[in-house]
Amino acid sequence: MVRGTSRRAPRFTYAVAAAWSAVAVLLGYAVLDVADAAPGVLTLRPLPPPPPTEYVAKRTLPLVPQPTLPTSVDLPLPSLAGDTAAPTSAGVSRALAPVLALPALRDSAVVVRDGQTGAVLLDQRGDELRIPASTTKLLSAAAIGQTFAPDETLRTVVREGDRPDQVVLVAGGDSLLAPGKGDPEAVAGHAGLRDLADQVAASLAKRGTRSVTLYVDETYAGGPTTAPTWSPTFRSTGITGAVAMLGLSSQRATGGRPGPADPVAAVRARFAQQLAALGVSVQVAPRGDAPGTPGSPMPTPGTSGAPTGSETGTPTAAAGAAAPASGPGSLLGSVESAPVRDQLALALTDSDNALTEILARQAAYRSGAGTDFSAVGGWVVQQVAALGLATDGVGLVDASGLSRENRVRADLLADVLVLGYDGTHPLLRRALDGLPIAGLTGTLENRLTGSDHVAAGRARAKTGTLTGANALAGSVVGDDGRLLVFVGMVAGAGTNDARAALDRLVATVASCGCR
Repeated sequence: MVRGTSRRAPRFTYAVAAAWSAVAVLLGYAVLDVADAAPGVLTLRPLPPPPPTEYVAKRTLPLVPQPTLPTSVDLPLPSLAGDTAAPTSAGVSRALAPVLALPALRDSAVVVRDGQTGAVLLDQRGDELRIPASTTKLLSAAAIGQTFAPDETLRTVVREGDRPDQVVLVAGGDSLLAPGKGDPEAVAGHAGLRDLADQVAASLAKRGTRSVTLYVDETYAGGPTTAPTWSPTFRSTGITGAVAMLGLSSQRATGGRPGPADPVAAVRARFAQQLAALGVSVQVAPRGDAPGTPGSPMPTPGTSGAPTGSETGTPTAAAGAAAPASGPGSLLGSVESAPVRDQLALALTDSDNALTEILARQAAYRSGAGTDFSAVGGWVVQQVAALGLATDGVGLVDASGLSRENRVRADLLADVLVLGYDGTHPLLRRALDGLPIAGLTGTLENRLTGSDHVAAGRARAKTGTLTGANALAGSVVGDDGRLLVFVGMVAGAGTNDARAALDRLVATVASCGCR
């Protein structure tokens, strides 16, 4: 009996001790959870925001529009911050003097302007011609905005050739096709290749066609895929993708991940696979002339105010003609991209060189200009000049800024920014809203976050980086609510030093008041 009792007592003691230990652990963890020292459902600190997406039309971060006089108040009310809050040239010069004395800015051009009045507050060598790098995209955005209507989209269509068993995939300028179903809320992947295949397969089934030869019509804005002034490594390292009028969103080039050398062939192969999966026997025709009338049989929507092929005499004359209901040239399927304004904003957010070149090339083509890189660069300068801006000495041999032969003045970049914020050019303004946000998105995600964090979340700017040439151009809302435009172009300094100095410049402008 004694032995039996002595066995049961420890068993009870161990069970109670184990239970109390478990309770203590749970209570301790709950305390840590509430104190945010351990993960759990009881934490008092709000969850961090999800990381930003690659899309412009589908955001996980709040859209922070910059204020402008025309869009914020009706004339003749005073400016946003009030006339007495306007910065002065003396105030800006005084605040920026220590920054401009930094060794990294020894060879620099800097311009600061009042974004609400356009007044020049500081101009240090703003009239010098310098390598703009990717700030070139601001000029391209201004030029593209004059060609495309504000809500215009791009269509990728499939038409019948000369015979019912010939189908022609027509390149229409959309390089962001989803490889599968499209996402109507996205920019990259808005139109889906699988959706197009479903339409074509259904059209062929109605006509009793089960076997086809697939062609590609590449007459729209055709041209070279890379520029002769670019380094041969730019495409192979993902700095830029190949420039083509068809492409998949899943194959966009990024640093360290190159896209395909031939995006059109990649789209054609994917489309053939999707038709085959839907029961259509497909033979892929060699590249070359496609049967039927060149160009899309569908007019591009929203072309009022934007020239079409028939207006410019370019080979897209058929683009303005309605497709026949049946027979040669009849429409078998059609998908529509996100608006060009959103694609342009995405190109600026991500500093997407290929996407910028693709949009600029087709804008130049629609205007009757050439489609090689230097011709498009020259067209961009002409369009900027047509806005009434001085382009003396400015020269571009591409639209993205990858070429070291490009030359632009800082004061011209400031002119474009001020013009974009005055509310008279909707597509340019939408593009500027897509500029990277300091500390949050795009190429500024990891900048202006340290000692210069005062500008985080309220500075938007286009970065520019080539070896020995760095630039930053954009706008910032100051502490007093005033919109200020800035441009900095630096030569001869190391990239890290140049970036740090330019970030300090922006942070100073944001916080100085400058009166």
